[in-house]
Amino acid sequence: MRWVETWMTEPSRRAPVFAIVGATGAVGVELLHCLEQRSQPLAELRLFASARSAGRQLPFRGEQLTVRELGADSFQGVDVALFSAGSATSKRFAPLAVQAGATVIDNSSAFRMDPQVPLVVPEINRAALRTHRGIIANPNCCAIISITPLWPVHQVNRIARLQLATYQAASGGGAAAMQELLESTRAYLDGREYRPQVLPHPYAFNLFSHNTRIDPVTGYNEEETKVINETRKIFGDDTIRVSATCVRVPVLRAHSVAITFECERPITPAEVRSLLQSAPGVELVDDAERNYFPMPQDASGRDPILVGRIRQDLSDPSGRSICLFVAGDQLLKGAALNALQIAEAL
Repeated sequence: MRWVETWMTEPSRRAPVFAIVGATGAVGVELLHCLEQRSQPLAELRLFASARSAGRQLPFRGEQLTVRELGADSFQGVDVALFSAGSATSKRFAPLAVQAGATVIDNSSAFRMDPQVPLVVPEINRAALRTHRGIIANPNCCAIISITPLWPVHQVNRIARLQLATYQAASGGGAAAMQELLESTRAYLDGREYRPQVLPHPYAFNLFSHNTRIDPVTGYNEEETKVINETRKIFGDDTIRVSATCVRVPVLRAHSVAITFECERPITPAEVRSLLQSAPGVELVDDAERNYFPMPQDASGRDPILVGRIRQDLSDPSGRSICLFVAGDQLLKGAALNALQIAEAL
């Protein structure tokens, strides 16, 4: 194949064989795009999906790659397997991939809270990769987008408490949810009735609590619980007090989050801006004069997480709390890009 490359700096080391599981889904397609754009050296790229998608062809570096049906014997000779096909598929096939000699980077929630599996955002806890036993978990998209900009602050002035309110795009529900947003919006504008097929409520010109199961004891839904627990694991600090409210909004692919955090010592907006100015994976968009701050339309299709609206929390007279607003592409840094950054770090 024309796109086969070798390691130029290490002649004795062959280029790796990659596999994408769930290649035809929204994140799978984004993984393909990211691999192409980032010029990762590859000996081979194998694409896998369910039986109904087998036989489809997807373009990659000037070739058409055929999607194969995923099976127990799919991972022979694979070095890195990027999973994005849901928890049930990951639980069944990831151990088989590891047995075949592959390192699995899993985008589902299947292994995230397993104490034996590192949960990694490379800008935060890259060192955790040293402990992996074949499976590495890619965090929840909102957790990644929310806490990556907070890590530089946490390193110099520990964050003791964190409150989040998310504005989550359709892409978090996959390609079908994105299509439902488009179709329901057209129907709304045309004055036609549209009955939701993917999500539980009308999506066009509407927003609603994230459509995951609510715990009857805590009152938090599963998405909120993921953000809470994963923040603590990634930061390596079980004592951080975290609360989240997760909401679906009619945006196609970039999540936004309103964040208030409380540090152990007083901190100013100027200090936060200084810490974020050169932080990896972050871009400041904080123009109060023009009232221009992070927006999903600006974050869509871009790698960095946009951060702005940085201001003192006036409800905290101690001066230890800051409010800010972030926006990040859910399919990129919230999923595919972070997974590939993990692969590159390996």
